[in-house]
Amino acid sequence: MDQYMTRQTDDKTARLKEQIVTGVKDDLVAIETELAKNLRPKFELVAKVAGHILFSGGKRLRPLLMVLCARLCGYRGNHDKTYAAAFEYLHAATLLHDDLIDGGTLRRGKPPAYTVYGNETAVLTGDFLLARALAVSAMTGNLEVVRTIVDITEQMSQGEIDQLDKKGRLEITEAEYLDIIKRKTSVLFQGACRVGALIAEAPRSASDALSEYGLNLGMAFQMTDDLLDYTADTGELGKRIGTDLKEGKLTLPVISALQKAKNQDRVDMEAIISDNHFSADDFIRLVSLLQRLGGIDYTRRQAEKHITRARTAIDLFPSSEAKAILMNIAAYALVRNQ
Repeated sequence: MDQYMTRQTDDKTARLKEQIVTGVKDDLVAIETELAKNLRPKFELVAKVAGHILFSGGKRLRPLLMVLCARLCGYRGNHDKTYAAAFEYLHAATLLHDDLIDGGTLRRGKPPAYTVYGNETAVLTGDFLLARALAVSAMTGNLEVVRTIVDITEQMSQGEIDQLDKKGRLEITEAEYLDIIKRKTSVLFQGACRVGALIAEAPRSASDALSEYGLNLGMAFQMTDDLLDYTADTGELGKRIGTDLKEGKLTLPVISALQKAKNQDRVDMEAIISDNHFSADDFIRLVSLLQRLGGIDYTRRQAEKHITRARTAIDLFPSSEAKAILMNIAAYALVRNQ
């Protein structure tokens, strides 16, 4: 029965992904073109390092959200894909920096840039991509768009610092975790959706609604990502299972289970979490504890709540192809396996 249910879920996920990709395939091609065209590095090494992360199979979800939200708000210009590139540059910059900070060994199924090109080159290329994001945002001629990109950059940096400060702390609270993922992940989703409304010169009610959609989508997306560290396999995820824990990051499945753990369960969990050289058997035992103590189910329920809020936020928009795709993206965020 469990295998049958899993197969049904996998089939549903595949159909949902196919519906989304079919609806945006032309947009994705155009976004890919703009990413290459607007990169404009002066040196071959910069192009190689930036390309290592930019063109390694990313979903392009953040620029796609901006394009879809602009379309939902009636944008009729020809520059939405160009402006959207800023969000992929921002995302790629954070990945270059995060991999180095975390000591990651795998990104999208291959070695991270710092292990190939060196620490200094990876950091400086990340800085270059941040600058390109700002340069592209300035092309809009809209000060609010530039302010949004600047605010995203500030918040993401502070979120990373906050996470570093709390690294390995067993007493991290759910509220602290939520603040970290809001800054590190959700603000970029939120900003992409908001800028879509801004370039379409939509009313405040529309930009507020899309900001709410993006914020909650981002929260759910990160919670699902954190779940995958305990439920996916390396081939699907593109990074090694248990990576978050080895890097000292306590995410919601662990935080929730720790709050309920008592006596020997608590001792066992703390021993595994505190040892960043835990064995495969230790990790399997921890996952079993997370399941039994409800940490995995609780995280799923919280992600579902955020997706409900995201979908509700865009109820005010009339039915359209763009709205349907945004609704499907929200649904997919809960069931994705990579």
